[in-house]
Amino acid sequence: MAIIAFYSNETKETGQTLSLAAVTAYMSIEHNYKTLVVSTAFNDLTLENCFWKYDKIRVSGTIQNSKNLGLTSGVEGLIKVLSSNRSSDEIVKNYARVVLKDRLDILLAPATKSYQEYSQMTSFYTNILQIANKYYDMVFIDVSKTIPRNDITTILQMSNLVVMNLTQNLQTINDFMQLKEKNDFYQRKNVMLAIGKYDRFSKYNNKNITRYLKEKKLISVIPYNTLFFEACSEGQIIEYLLRIRNITDEMDRNITFSKETKKFSDSIIYRLQELQMKI
Repeated sequence: MAIIAFYSNETKETGQTLSLAAVTAYMSIEHNYKTLVVSTAFNDLTLENCFWKYDKIRVSGTIQNSKNLGLTSGVEGLIKVLSSNRSSDEIVKNYARVVLKDRLDILLAPATKSYQEYSQMTSFYTNILQIANKYYDMVFIDVSKTIPRNDITTILQMSNLVVMNLTQNLQTINDFMQLKEKNDFYQRKNVMLAIGKYDRFSKYNNKNITRYLKEKKLISVIPYNTLFFEACSEGQIIEYLLRIRNITDEMDRNITFSKETKKFSDSIIYRLQELQMKI
């Protein structure tokens, strides 16, 4: 049982959410872990759109009722229950939406359009993660930069593994190097690096960045892939991964995507096992 946070301190788009979607979808297909993904976005449906078509989830900013959706409205309904001190190990599951039964659930982000309301909800994520961690084998949280800073810090501190998302940009890489020098947190063994929308032809490939940052383990990547991004915009990520699962043509661009997604997923599992052995 572990909490895995995907985060980036960059203002630029890093592909963080789609990387998390790729890894968790892949794991749910290839492994038997009970996995929860917690979306924390404000007024952003990127993660939800990976798994469902927009009109199947929200109408006029509210979440539709569905037999697969939970009791009321995702995190809002869950917060109401937690505020009334009614809880159980399975309570989070009751408010999460099922992607693959007993393998992958998603707790949708708040539906509110008011940032004030949203910022009042984010303090509950700590409690939600603690409860979910008792039921699920793995709890992934997509840490939005819109969350108030103190809540972000708390989430990262309580996570068993933090996946820091970078871009293939020298300034970004140098910024992270400085951050690591100034903040001991990013020097911890439970922090791993990743690159989304990865271009293997860039001078700033994962091997070079790994050497430049003096990392001991090769940085994980999710390659740029047009078919993947289209699937993520159409609620078809599971279907896409199943479709490319048995491709054998080494010239097919999807082979690289599949292999790198597997490596990324395996790295998370291995790192968690490694950290557990050191406790």
